[in-house]
Amino acid sequence: MKTGIHIGTSGWSYNHWKNIFYPPKLKTTDWITFYSNHFKATEINGSFYKLPTRETVMEWTNKVPKDFIFCPKMSRFLTHMKKLIAPEEPLERFFGIFEPMKKMMGPVLLQLPAILKFNYERAEHLYHLLKTTYNKYEFVMEIRHPSWHEEKSLTLMAKYNIGLVISQSGDRFPYSEMITAKNIYIRFHGPGQLYASRYSGDMLNEFATRFKAWETEGHVIWAFFNNDVHGYAIEDAKRLLELVGK
Repeated sequence: MKTGIHIGTSGWSYNHWKNIFYPPKLKTTDWITFYSNHFKATEINGSFYKLPTRETVMEWTNKVPKDFIFCPKMSRFLTHMKKLIAPEEPLERFFGIFEPMKKMMGPVLLQLPAILKFNYERAEHLYHLLKTTYNKYEFVMEIRHPSWHEEKSLTLMAKYNIGLVISQSGDRFPYSEMITAKNIYIRFHGPGQLYASRYSGDMLNEFATRFKAWETEGHVIWAFFNNDVHGYAIEDAKRLLELVGK
């Protein structure tokens, strides 16, 4: 179990960050190294859309400091296509690829589709599999249907130590600050226009205060900015790092 407060962006491979963040002549393969000079953690957002190769995963780990942390996002094949049914094969394939990164990994993020309602049997089957077969990893879940915020769902998450992701998106996604695990995981999608609006100093100050209180209580905080348009994610992540004193 990692400790502390970890802040970064939801991925690092954005072409529109050239000139905004990355030097124009820097090779795309060196972006992760440049990123790691500014932040000590990142989500791997691209694995949701297409799984990388095991070789690519190993290359990423070799391009960053040993204390850098990756939080990979589960393939949408499991969450959006299979809708969590029969998760055995998708999980085996995912962790077969990401196993070389195990010592440098924070929580694995599962993001559910908006049409997927909470189903107790389906959720418990997945959670039990994660706790037994993949107990060397930690997991958080970002929901899109409000039924996952009901008491039965939250109790089940807490039983299996699955962290409920706090989705900050104005009023676009269901929002809850219920804590279900030692890991507290926040995704900042933009307070106004989704993925394309910046956070105010007051809002970042409020979260910084909460982060420090949660850390004092023994929680590990993971915060990633997904408002990548115009490079707002980079600006906001840096400001929040300063506010928490990291």
